[in-house]
Amino acid sequence: MNKKNQEEKIKITQTFLKWAGNKRKIIHEIIPLLPKGKRLIEPFCGSAAVFLNTNYKNNLIADTNVDLINLFLHLQTEKQDFIAYCRQFFISLNNDSEKYYKFREKFNKTKDKRLRAALFLYLNKHCFNGLCRYNLKGGFNVPFGRYKTITLPEDNMNNFIHRSKNAEFLVADFESTMRSAKKGDVIYCDPPYVPVNDSNTSFKYEKGGFTMEQQTLIATLAEECAQKGIPVLISNHLTDFTRDIYKNSEMKEIMVQRTISCNAEKRVKASEVLALFQ
Repeated sequence: MNKKNQEEKIKITQTFLKWAGNKRKIIHEIIPLLPKGKRLIEPFCGSAAVFLNTNYKNNLIADTNVDLINLFLHLQTEKQDFIAYCRQFFISLNNDSEKYYKFREKFNKTKDKRLRAALFLYLNKHCFNGLCRYNLKGGFNVPFGRYKTITLPEDNMNNFIHRSKNAEFLVADFESTMRSAKKGDVIYCDPPYVPVNDSNTSFKYEKGGFTMEQQTLIATLAEECAQKGIPVLISNHLTDFTRDIYKNSEMKEIMVQRTISCNAEKRVKASEVLALFQ
C-alpha cells in the first residue's frame, strides 16, 4: 500500500491545539507500528495526536507541561461548559496584538486554573506558529501571530472530550511514566528531537534543556520495558546518534516535510526514524 492509500485508509482525527512536532503528518506511519495492548502510554503527549487516533481501551497521557495537562483536564471534566467558557476569548476583537499581550500578561499572573486553561488555548491559537515557550521565570513569552481569522476549534474539542472518557491525564516526567508501565501496556515516545547535525548536546524544551543523556535514557528504558513484554515505539530524527542508541530496535526510516527558518516557503525533506523495541 502506498503512502496516499495509507492516508486515505487511516482517517485522521485533528487535534484542537497547534503544536510544534505534531504527529499528524506521520500518523499513517505510526499507527501500523503500534502493537496491540490494553493501554496506551504517552510520556510526551504534546497535542495528543497519537492518542486521538488510536483506540486502546485505556490511555495514560502524560507531559511535564503543567499548562497543557491542566487544559486537557478541564476539557475532560467540564466538557461543554468549558467550551462555552472559552468562547469569550475567541471573538474577532481579541484577534489583536494589544489584546493578545494583555491576555498573555493575565495568563502569566493568574492562579485561577480554569482561567489559565482557557487562556492557554487562546494563546496557543493566536501566538506565532502555535509555539509553546517560557522564559526562565516560567512566563509564556511567544509573540502575537497576526492571523487573519481565528476560531474556537469546537468540533475538535468535542472529539477530544469523546476520546478522553478512557484517559488519565498526568503531569509527570518520562522516566517515572515509563517505569510505571505494566504488561499489557504499549508506550509511544515522542521526545524533543535531537539536533539533525548532532552538534548541540543540550537544546531547550520548556524551561530547561533536554540532553543527549536523557535521549539515551529513553532508549535504555525502552529496552528494559521490551524485556518485560512492554513494547515501546519512539520517533526522532534519524542521525548517527539515534542509529546508535536505537540499535537494538526495529528501525523504520521515513521522510517528513519540514519548514526551516521563519519562511514557510523553505520546505525540506528530513529523515526521521520510528524505532520499535519489543
